[in-house]
Amino acid sequence: MPGNKQVLVAGRPAAIPQAEHFEIVDNELPAAALGEILVRNLFLSVDPAMRGWLADTSNYSQPIEIGSVMRSLAVGEIVESHVPGFVAGERVKGWFGWQQFAAVTSDAVIRKVEDFDLAPSLALGILGLNGVTALLGLEKVGRPNAGDTVVVSTAAGAVGSAVGQIAKLLGCRTVGITGGPEKLAICRDEFGYDVAIDYRAPDLDRSLAAACPQGANVYFDNTAGPISDAVYRQLALRARVVTCGTASVASWSPAPSGPRVERIVMTRRAQIGGFVVLDYMDEFKSAGVRLAQWVREGKLKYREEIVNGIEQCPGAIADLYHGRNFGKRLIRLV
Repeated sequence: MPGNKQVLVAGRPAAIPQAEHFEIVDNELPAAALGEILVRNLFLSVDPAMRGWLADTSNYSQPIEIGSVMRSLAVGEIVESHVPGFVAGERVKGWFGWQQFAAVTSDAVIRKVEDFDLAPSLALGILGLNGVTALLGLEKVGRPNAGDTVVVSTAAGAVGSAVGQIAKLLGCRTVGITGGPEKLAICRDEFGYDVAIDYRAPDLDRSLAAACPQGANVYFDNTAGPISDAVYRQLALRARVVTCGTASVASWSPAPSGPRVERIVMTRRAQIGGFVVLDYMDEFKSAGVRLAQWVREGKLKYREEIVNGIEQCPGAIADLYHGRNFGKRLIRLV
C-alpha cells in the first residue's frame, strides 16, 4: 500500500517562509470515513497568500497551526468516495493541502474539474485562485470603464498578467510594473501591456508620469511599499485602488512606515478597496467559466512554472518572493 508524504509547518516565520519552516514526513495512507472522499493530489498550488496564512499576526484567516499540513489548494483525483455526488475517478479542486493524499469532506471541495479540453493544472492558476482574483478584483473593486488607464504591479505574475489582459478585453489601456528586461518583454509581447515599466529604474515617478499622462484611473496593487507610493502620486481624479497584495513588505511587525496617502486620496476623491477572493466563493464557478472561454478563444494567455515532486514544496514560497518564477508556480506529484 502507498504511504502519504506530507509537508508540515515546523516553525512560525517572522517574515517570508523559508525551507526550514517546513518538514516532510511519511505517514500512512489515510482512510476515507463516512461522509468523506479520498483524493490523490496531482498538482499542488504555491501562492503568495501562503505567507499570510502562516503569519502569527492579524490576517483574513486563522494562522496554520504548527505541526499541521500546510494549507494549499490542489487538484486531485478521487480514489474513494463515501459522499453522494462524488465518484471515484473524478477530478476535483479544493483545500487538500501539501500532501500526496487527503481524506476530506465535501466542504473542502471548491468544484469538480470538468474542463476536459484544458490541462487540469489550469484549475489552480488562470482558471482558479489567480484568474478569479484578477477578474473579480478588477470588476468588483476596480470597476474599470472603457478607455481607463489601468496600472498593475507584479504585472508578469500569475494574478497581474491576468489583470492586464482582462483590462484590455474590457477596453482599457494598461500599464504594467515588473522587474527586469525579461519580464518587461513578457508583459509587452505576451500579455499585451501598452506600457511596461521596470520598478528598479532610476526614476519610477517620471516613468509612471510619462505612461499615465491623464493619471491612473485604476491601480491593481499587489505589492504595497515604494511601488505603490509612486503610483498613488499618479492617481487620476476618482481613481479606484484594488488592494490585493503586499508582496514588497517582508514583515508587518513592526509595521513599515512610508509616505502618507490621505491627502492624495482626499484631493483626488480616490477610493481604496481591499480584495480577498475568499469573500466571493459563490462566484468562483461562474468566473471560472468566463475565464475558460477566453482561454479557449486565445484571448487570455498564461504561463505555468511546474516543478516535480513534493520535495520542492518547502522552498517554493520563498522563491515566489524572490521573483524567481515566471508564471504560476505549481508542484506536480503524479
